[in-house]
Amino acid sequence: MALHETFSLGVDPELGLQGEVAALNSQYEDMSAQEILLGAIRHQFAGDIAMVSSFGADSAVLLHMVAQIDPSTPVLFIDTVKLFPATLLYRDELIEKLGLADVRTFKPTREDLEEQDPSGMLWMTDTDACCHIRKVVPMERALHGFEAWISGRKRHQSATRNSLENFEVDAGRVKVNPLADWSAAEVLDYARSHGLPPHPLVSQGYPSIGCLPCTSKVAPGEDPRAGRWRGHDKTECGIHWPTHGKEIDGSGI
Repeated sequence: MALHETFSLGVDPELGLQGEVAALNSQYEDMSAQEILLGAIRHQFAGDIAMVSSFGADSAVLLHMVAQIDPSTPVLFIDTVKLFPATLLYRDELIEKLGLADVRTFKPTREDLEEQDPSGMLWMTDTDACCHIRKVVPMERALHGFEAWISGRKRHQSATRNSLENFEVDAGRVKVNPLADWSAAEVLDYARSHGLPPHPLVSQGYPSIGCLPCTSKVAPGEDPRAGRWRGHDKTECGIHWPTHGKEIDGSGI
């Protein structure tokens, strides 16, 4: 049952959404990433789904899959105004190479920055608040009007992601994780076999790439996301927490 149908039938929206997600996980349990994407984009959420991409280390693989199904699928990109310049160049390169026809860039508003981070140094004193105004709030604007969104998260990336399912409930929407069970080797193999260019910072020791001030190189053997907010008790920016629309907590795709 689609989300909008739960309202007309008088079903509690949250319960209806949980039931929908459970049914989708059962239906697509043994299907490939491409089959999950095809079902989500063409059937389950046709016209009501977007992909959210950071154009980071692994982004090219999922962007390629989406482009093969429908290059006009909306791709939402959050520019925090603190990103590596290499990420912006990589975004433009992938847009052209993959023929992505509807990439939408969202930034924090000037008013929010002037009020809450006038010096641009909030990341030094409160990383959660910085992520909130630069990522979470723009993300809420970007997702307005969509019933579902596609994420590139994978179980192998960190302990906080090791129980990911292909479909999950997130702040009143369905989040689709078609690469949830993919290993790092599978991602690399797919990228190589399809001639996808890597993010230029990966070869420099950045397997997970966020904002420049809060991303550091990762040593061999470390968690791939160990370089994100190093030294802080923080593993996510807030975009990938179920309560991201309700409170500040503290990734990229």
